[in-house]
Amino acid sequence: MNRRPHIAALGGGTGLSSLLRGLKRRSLDITAIVTVADDGGSSGRLRRELGVLPPGDIRNCLVALAEDESLMGRLFQHRFEGGDLTGHSFGNLFLAALTDLTGNFDLAIQECSRVLKIRGSVLPSTLAQISLWAERADGSRICGESAITSGDGPCRRVWLEPEPVAHPPSLEAIADADLVLLGPGSLFTSVLPHLAVPELVDAIAGARGVRAYVCNVMTQPGETDGFDAVAHLERVMEASRGAVDKIVVHEGPLDPVAAAAYAAQGQEPVVADHARLQALGVTVIARDLAEEGRMVRHSPEALARVLTELVADSVAPRPVR
Repeated sequence: MNRRPHIAALGGGTGLSSLLRGLKRRSLDITAIVTVADDGGSSGRLRRELGVLPPGDIRNCLVALAEDESLMGRLFQHRFEGGDLTGHSFGNLFLAALTDLTGNFDLAIQECSRVLKIRGSVLPSTLAQISLWAERADGSRICGESAITSGDGPCRRVWLEPEPVAHPPSLEAIADADLVLLGPGSLFTSVLPHLAVPELVDAIAGARGVRAYVCNVMTQPGETDGFDAVAHLERVMEASRGAVDKIVVHEGPLDPVAAAAYAAQGQEPVVADHARLQALGVTVIARDLAEEGRMVRHSPEALARVLTELVADSVAPRPVR
């Protein structure tokens, strides 16, 4: 009766870690479920050379949830320059070394969690080695997260090969959650990869908690060119078999200088048509969520306030589907 509200947040990239940084100071039980499809940068090199799951997004979430992000957090984010280690972060190497020592990536995450004294839990969506595939709107197909994000034109759908088995603790976290979050983050490379795991879709569809999708503030080249909030939600609804109850969207001004800089890169604000969103059967929660400054993205604090209100309204369990 006195337990803290539980949020299970599914995502990857900078969107999820930013969300966690805002939530961790609140009286919440937080589980971050992280996609493991990354194949670029340091994570991609460690995948290819050592056969470990990509540690980068996991590392970012661990640091975001760390009780103290000062010295230890900076150490885990420290990136080497010069020599064979150029481009690698200490945290990625630490996770890879622990995986080698224990023979278990999940155990390596648990040990890192203890070192960083994190407020919550971080889990991979699967322990399988997978490749992310995308089909673009023009029908072309491309493999690899880094190739998808560097391509041209919007995507239509994504899938994983081979089709993975979900990590059981992730399924348990979704089943226990009062609020299941999809996003924020790149739609086709951070959010939809979770919905390409059939067991995760089943768990979300049968969750007792409220299911909410946090829509991005800006479109992303190579993924959501020309997408409005309805187009984002339609892809999530299709992949999740309609398992979305609420959508959280930004509504408010953006820094004009920052918006102009994004426009020069082909990015534009994601417009939210409330009537069309509601016609898809969801409740629309619109707030001013943009962070001040030159980066047009969610403010961790503003988003945390909205989600804390949302989970407070969601603690009474709904009938199991």
